[in-house]
Amino acid sequence: MRYCSARDIAPQHVDETVLDALMAYRENTTALATDAAARRKIARAWNRCIGVVPGWPSLRLIEPPLKSALSGPTFEEFPAGLRKDIETYLIGLSQVRRTAGGRRRAPCKSSTINVRRAKLEALVRKAVKVGAPISSLESFRQLFDPALVERVFDAYWPKSSAPPSIYLIELAALVVSIARQMRCIDETAINRLDDMRAVLEGYRQDGLTPKNMALIRAILSSDVWRRVVSLPWQLMQEADALRDRAPVKAAVLAQIAVAIGILSVFPIRLGNLGNIQIGENLIRPGGPDTPYWLVFSQYDVKNRIRLETVFDSELTALIDNYIYKHLAVLLRGCNEPWLFPGMCTGHKGLATLSIQITKRIKAATGLRVTVHQFRHAAAALILKAKPGNYEYVRRILAHRNIQTTIKFYVGLETAQATREFGEIIRREMRFDPSVT
Repeated sequence: MRYCSARDIAPQHVDETVLDALMAYRENTTALATDAAARRKIARAWNRCIGVVPGWPSLRLIEPPLKSALSGPTFEEFPAGLRKDIETYLIGLSQVRRTAGGRRRAPCKSSTINVRRAKLEALVRKAVKVGAPISSLESFRQLFDPALVERVFDAYWPKSSAPPSIYLIELAALVVSIARQMRCIDETAINRLDDMRAVLEGYRQDGLTPKNMALIRAILSSDVWRRVVSLPWQLMQEADALRDRAPVKAAVLAQIAVAIGILSVFPIRLGNLGNIQIGENLIRPGGPDTPYWLVFSQYDVKNRIRLETVFDSELTALIDNYIYKHLAVLLRGCNEPWLFPGMCTGHKGLATLSIQITKRIKAATGLRVTVHQFRHAAAALILKAKPGNYEYVRRILAHRNIQTTIKFYVGLETAQATREFGEIIRREMRFDPSVT
């Protein structure tokens, strides 16, 4: 928009030539990305406004295709039988179903189904890439042939490289799960697939990654988290000061303040944070002068566990300030209930919300923390204050199984235990570092 405005290019004159010129300008004068992904992002943002924003030009910009679409056959090019098997499996995920072991499973969320679809399509393209003719993959029976699956897995993970990616480990588990659920191959073949899965599973890293452990060490050894949790009120003051001069910028700042404030006391997943609706999730059951509650039904939570908490008066006041002073600017005349509304309709893009939160915290405190890492920080702080209380952590993070909690965070107590042991040595043995 700034580029076109500076050159007196009217919206109705924006076309591929203008976009070419913009990308050339970016490459020559800025450090911004100019690859196909950057161009696709700009084109998509433009095209999303067509028919939504009054007066927006109807000309669509060309969106460069994703790499996945260039590296193999499209779904429409898959054999009819394979397409039918994939669709049957995905439709089954949207319904109440039973596993091969007889356990009753609730319907999957649409996001989960989309991820499964993408993984299956990627598996087919990889099979074609390793030499399987697309015409030979007539159904799951051919796609899940153990000999072909082994070649695909070898392509994903050359043995001379680093350990297998978590993507491949989870893909192996998905292949075995589908094969058992759909009963598309015999038990001997399933067992061979399961042997491959078991080998890959052995490389799965328990506990936190080195990057997450580095974050935890920073939190436990300094006062940086105190600055993080106090940041929302600082940001809201800045937003209120900017309100008259730059209302949109102020509203976005206030939005980030509320998001950080919520995550600090209720470390929910990004999907739940971005989908908060006023009146449905954010409620005041006691009346307008009482604290806010944040509630999610079990169907809206990854682990199908109902979540709810009540906010204190300070956070309630912060949210009120955002809702009554800033939210209307972001709604742009729409009457939608989102706490974090998007540009046109619906809630704000989850990736955008996450990036803005991370960048703002990094700029203010020097600490790079993602939305999901608020969960790791919560676990570390709880176990520091209440060593061994994994049940407390499980409840805060809404894990269904306490073994999941222990597997992820047992390592955090090692540092705490060794520190306490050092204090015991110094106290009981009267250690004096000045004596040599």
